[in-house]
Amino acid sequence: MRIFLVGFMGAGKSYLGQALAKQLGFDFVDLDDVIEKKANLSIAEVFEQHGESVFRRLEAEALRSFSASQNVVVATGGGAPCFHDNMHWMNENGITIYLHAPAELLALRLAPEKSHRPLISQLDDANLTNFIAAKLNERAPVYGESQLQFDVPPTGTSGIASLADYLERFFSK
Repeated sequence: MRIFLVGFMGAGKSYLGQALAKQLGFDFVDLDDVIEKKANLSIAEVFEQHGESVFRRLEAEALRSFSASQNVVVATGGGAPCFHDNMHWMNENGITIYLHAPAELLALRLAPEKSHRPLISQLDDANLTNFIAAKLNERAPVYGESQLQFDVPPTGTSGIASLADYLERFFSK
């Protein structure tokens, strides 16, 4: 079984995904790590040296590289569902969970690590929340195609228990 976590950067896809995978006894994969290994470059370097279109192609290839028989939780990049028909593919080939978080929370989480995020690295803190809100609005129709939606609590620890409980209720139906 493949579980794909989608949502904007900073929503906790990697953090919650690792904990969820551990609880389920699944493997955990961060899609960005797969891309970095394949390209032998950091995500920022891929963007800088080759541009977003090459990054999105590598992202789609990496997404489709997981075996159908593999029990894995995959943390996708924030834009991954929005390109190359990836959301449709994920819905056809696994369970998609949209980790929904408000723009203000995402900005608070992302501000300290902007330099590692190519799409926001040039933004000052004052414009960060507005940029995130606009991107969330733009991506909402695609994120909304997820099979499940989980509202991320402001703290990570309670999020792990809440997400695990949410999935247990879903699987027991």
